[in-house]
Amino acid sequence: MTPPFYPYDHDLSGLIACPRCDVLHRSEELADGQRAKCTRCGTVLMWPRKNAFLHVVSLSFTGMILMIGAIFFPFLEISTRGLSHESSIFGVAMAFSDGFLAPLAFAVLTMIVALPIFRFVALIYTLWPLANGRPAYRHAATTFRLVQELQPWAMAEIFIIGTAVALVKIGGLATVSLGPAFWAFCVLIIVIALKNSFVSDWTIWNAIGRK
Repeated sequence: MTPPFYPYDHDLSGLIACPRCDVLHRSEELADGQRAKCTRCGTVLMWPRKNAFLHVVSLSFTGMILMIGAIFFPFLEISTRGLSHESSIFGVAMAFSDGFLAPLAFAVLTMIVALPIFRFVALIYTLWPLANGRPAYRHAATTFRLVQELQPWAMAEIFIIGTAVALVKIGGLATVSLGPAFWAFCVLIIVIALKNSFVSDWTIWNAIGRK
């Protein structure tokens, strides 16, 4: 990556800004597997890899299926003194759907379920034609921008981490049996991490802009 500079009367179409420190660099074509890092903070700016779009699409399909299954399958079962209770994510959210706790149920379903699924679908919509060597669909730029802006609000990973912490505290009070939905969420975290490792924002924006 060319060292940073600050143009005033130059064409800005060939520039890339570091998302962490905002230093401007002149973009260059990279071979598969090469990385371009910020000269100031070392943040990876570009990392094109062969079939990266196809990998992201495949992982998005996988994550979407896991998420849909995790909604309705049993998440965990708590047993104590001969009594047991089994619950799913959807069942827990619906338990708080009445009265003043209804916004809580809406927030749970939106941030843990709806937004991650929407981001998966939006990524598939954005990258499917690009992965097949065709021009991007209409409104692909707007769709991918939504994917980026909604990322902090999609909290499936935060949910499973918080659940693990809660289970440690509950373990001494009752017998906890983990259901298939819990393990689906654990696999989902791995799928999301793999998907994010293949996503290069600059590469995607550059591909969307090509005719």
